[in-house]
Amino acid sequence: MPEIDKVAVEDTGLFGKYELGRVIGCGAFAKVHYARNVQTGQSVAVKIINKKKLNGTGLAGNVKREITIMSKLHHPNIVRLHEVLATKTKIFFVMDFVRGGELFGKISKGRFVEDLSRRYFHQLISAVSYCHSHGIFHRDLKPENLLLDENGDLRVTDFGLSAVTDQIRSDGLLHTLCGTPAYVAPEILSKKGYDGAKVDVWSCGVVLFVLAAGYLPFNDPNLMVMYKKIYKGEFRCPRWMSPDLRRFLSKLLDTNPETRITLDGMLQDPWFKKGYKEIKFNEEDYMTRSCIGPKDERIINLNAFDLISFSSGLNLSGLFGDAGEGERLVTRKSPEKVLEMAEEAGAAADMEVQRKKDSGVKLEGLNGQFGFEVEVYRLTAELTVVEVRKNCGDAVPINNVWEEKLKSSLLGGATTSYNSEEQNQQQQPESQEVAGD
Repeated sequence: MPEIDKVAVEDTGLFGKYELGRVIGCGAFAKVHYARNVQTGQSVAVKIINKKKLNGTGLAGNVKREITIMSKLHHPNIVRLHEVLATKTKIFFVMDFVRGGELFGKISKGRFVEDLSRRYFHQLISAVSYCHSHGIFHRDLKPENLLLDENGDLRVTDFGLSAVTDQIRSDGLLHTLCGTPAYVAPEILSKKGYDGAKVDVWSCGVVLFVLAAGYLPFNDPNLMVMYKKIYKGEFRCPRWMSPDLRRFLSKLLDTNPETRITLDGMLQDPWFKKGYKEIKFNEEDYMTRSCIGPKDERIINLNAFDLISFSSGLNLSGLFGDAGEGERLVTRKSPEKVLEMAEEAGAAADMEVQRKKDSGVKLEGLNGQFGFEVEVYRLTAELTVVEVRKNCGDAVPINNVWEEKLKSSLLGGATTSYNSEEQNQQQQPESQEVAGD
């Protein structure tokens, strides 16, 4: 096994949860390993990102966005992100292991017949439509980012270049130049802004052409020459393509985004409609984040997606929420016990104690002149995250209750603590309990 992180990978595996195996993929900033869940035996893929290599590249935001996006996507034709783990130097994406490998590997051996191309295209459009309905645009759709599972079904992966609606400017368009040259839409080349949904449709068109033809519609050793072909929409369909497929491709690869076919419009196209069945599924079946215990228990379970928020080397605190002026610590006491201790500490200090709906306690004193809130999150079966935020008044009386009464008791359970405001301003050592270092 290659060197990964001695403190994270021991004989028992990654964080004691995953046994790492062979490398199944490699990029400039990451490697993907086959792995096995030690407890369940489930096969997974672990994408290992080197934080040091990200420094100075401006790609840290892409990683943060990829985590945020993948944690929201629960579709049978999209690779599922199970959890994210982190150490001081590495980030670990734990994802579905898709046994069939890249679609690119299959198509490189020869083109597909139209019926098979259509089947894969139906699945691709189902996944893309789902993403768009959640305000997510992939922006790098290509056969290398499409995998095949053991049932021969297509799975979309690699959301590192994806965009969300929050990135749309006041003109209603996205402006970041990205994508793979041969699959990029002409409006991206014009550098005047573009609609994320429409550029995904263009890329889907290029993918369909490749599936049915076995080669790219726009290709040239000279990149600028290729871009000119894309900009002008210069491509030729091979003679073996059916007339209906040729007409459909002309709608997908329309250089004018305003007249290019939409996802809804595809449902009316003769070639697309043939054999089409809407992919129906229960989204909850694909969700990996859930609460522990009965629904009436309000304690929040922190899935490992949230572990990344504790990584000072790559601050993703937005996934945790704006901590404001406060502090976080990890304790071995149960969430229920922490809330009980907070209530007792507040009552002992003659503070007004108010239990919050979900997972916290609000403490106020001296007619509301000072106060703070305590929230708890179940990290694992043994560990609880405690987050404390000042919500009003002077910090001195707050510290008297928090520092002297409550915090000292919580730290008696092998915990780690740090100030969340300082975390956003300077580099801090990661806690061993949280990040696994």
